[in-house]
Amino acid sequence: MLDHAPKTGLAPACPGPHPVPHGPTRYRIPKGAVDTHAHVIGLPPDYPFVATRSYTPPEASASAYLAMLDGTGMTYGVLIQVSVHGTDNRLMVKTLKAHRARLRGIAVIPLGLPERALAELKDAGVVGLRLNVLYGGGVGLEDVERYGALCREMGWHLQFLLDARELPPIASKLGALPVPVVIDHMGHFPADTGVDSEGFRTLVSLVRDGGWVKLSGAFRNSVEAAPYRDTIPYAQALAAVAPDRCVWGSDWPHVANWNDMPDVGELLDILADWVPDEAARHRVLVDNPARLYGFGQS
Repeated sequence: MLDHAPKTGLAPACPGPHPVPHGPTRYRIPKGAVDTHAHVIGLPPDYPFVATRSYTPPEASASAYLAMLDGTGMTYGVLIQVSVHGTDNRLMVKTLKAHRARLRGIAVIPLGLPERALAELKDAGVVGLRLNVLYGGGVGLEDVERYGALCREMGWHLQFLLDARELPPIASKLGALPVPVVIDHMGHFPADTGVDSEGFRTLVSLVRDGGWVKLSGAFRNSVEAAPYRDTIPYAQALAAVAPDRCVWGSDWPHVANWNDMPDVGELLDILADWVPDEAARHRVLVDNPARLYGFGQS
């Protein structure tokens, strides 16, 4: 359920993920399935946390992440640089390099990195950059055009963590970027806002006109307990306008969440309601992410 951090303390601690990940009970995960959204997290002093972070997470190791992929039946995974590590991508890059065939990554970087550093990221398996306006430690939208130009030069896409209620005044700018645009968590806004709200209608238009969207974040957007049924009309609307540009993500280890910790199996089960047709769900889990992230390519 959508909620905020406890009101006491700076960057409050959040709990770890469900300890025993498993797959869905309502359908079989197809071969080649991709979890397009997860994080690995190290601990100080080896991997410092940024002072401006919005929460303080426990460790989420590479081995625990891979166990989650195996336990849920995922063939491939995409790591997203977590906000608490800011632009220090070392742990993510280390994990990518150790599993080049199985993993891809989305980095968070400052502008002005030398070509050598950019080449190292690409060689490790980075295929995009993320701009984040919701959590401390992220990079915002001030230089979105420059990031778009850099992504075009590198052959990357640009991913956005934002609240869809703030999307209307910037949607045309995002739509004009020269690279694929990916929106996290169906717009990351409360499900009681309504499918007819201006923000969500703007998101639908952006996705219809060529944007990508992650069918993810049910536990973040829902104002109900699991199985988060109030998210169904949002996911169905997005899948209807862009069946070839929707992908699924677990958002493991579910950071910045102080409600009941979701089970990845539950999050996969709700996908059966979001995308009831088996062939369409195969596109979301396999075909679409293979194209966006480059899995299965020689």
